Amino acid sequence: MTERSTSNHFIFSKASDTSQAREHTNNESETDKYWSQSAPVLPKDPPRYHLTPGFVHAFSGATAGFASGIVTCPLDVIKTKLQAQGGFVPSIRPVGGRAAGASNLHPTPGANYKGLVGTARIIWREDGFIGFYRGLGPIILGYLPTWAVYFTVYERAKKVLKAEESKNPWFTHIISAMIAGGCSTVCTNPIWVIKTRLMSQAHQNTSTHQAPWQYKSTLDAAKTMYRVEGVRAFYSGLAPALLGLSHVAVQFPLYEEFKRIFRESEAWNSNKGEFYNVTGILASSILSKICASSATYPHEVIRTRMQTQQRVNGNGKSANEPFIPRYRGVVHAVKTVYREEGWRAFYAGMGTNMVRAVPASAMTLLTYEFMVKEMGVFIEPGAQ
Repeated sequence: MTERSTSNHFIFSKASDTSQAREHTNNESETDKYWSQSAPVLPKDPPRYHLTPGFVHAFSGATAGFASGIVTCPLDVIKTKLQAQGGFVPSIRPVGGRAAGASNLHPTPGANYKGLVGTARIIWREDGFIGFYRGLGPIILGYLPTWAVYFTVYERAKKVLKAEESKNPWFTHIISAMIAGGCSTVCTNPIWVIKTRLMSQAHQNTSTHQAPWQYKSTLDAAKTMYRVEGVRAFYSGLAPALLGLSHVAVQFPLYEEFKRIFRESEAWNSNKGEFYNVTGILASSILSKICASSATYPHEVIRTRMQTQQRVNGNGKSANEPFIPRYRGVVHAVKTVYREEGWRAFYAGMGTNMVRAVPASAMTLLTYEFMVKEMGVFIEPGAQ
């Protein structure tokens, strides 16, 4: 009797355990099925999770510009000093031709900025570490709206022009890039003038050619420029800056084309992770930036020269004398620079600019693409 009871109890316990195991397995399969069907997708109903595509592009562009601006600020300072120093040399009209005049422009060549390393040494000797971040305030203030406006307008223009459906996407990308570049340039030119002024000024006791101003901060520069030179000073160099739209007209169509080439390549389509996507974006941004900078660099020198000239009498001249700017417009600036310094002046600081601009462009575009991808889940379905 006891053995039969024990046996029955064992059989019942075993059946119960089997039943519980089956039930547990079913529950696990149901749970797996539930979670597989309900992937981490944000709910579509609550509007608080929805972002407009315009905000996503603006925020992504601003973040990208902010990150690249901070990283490349020291190189930007060096590049600006190399571009601007020729404009601070006393104007000498050549007697025996351009070459004779140009040879006398730098009476103390050893004290001038020369190359990336030489300029960095002078900055370190005169201003220390902080000298490499002179103008960081305007960079932060400038890159945020610049890229926010640029990428917003650029993506919107592509949609309006329907780049995907266009028979000539190159033309669409060029027009979109120029519209976006024009909008961002007009909106942010005053900030870039202040940045250029701050970066171009040297230490008060420097032996290099001195800028005719000494600003203590971004706010001080803005107040002083407005008080001494008026509102027009903030739009110095706007014309060559707008001519510089040729830069983005070259860079972004090439970037789109290189992206298309890498996207269609075997490496891009391989199932080996996101590494190939990152490689494609980096390669596209680097190649497009090198091509654009090489083709359009002289306009940057002209823009810097016009931004760093005061719109009032300097060098001890009487305020009653009529003000005659050194560079009177883009054409006159080109002629003056060529006559006084030769054609090499149009490429001053180009090597430093490449070292600065190429990684800055790669970081900007990579950050932008990453932010757009990550924030894309927040865009309301069907939003334009």
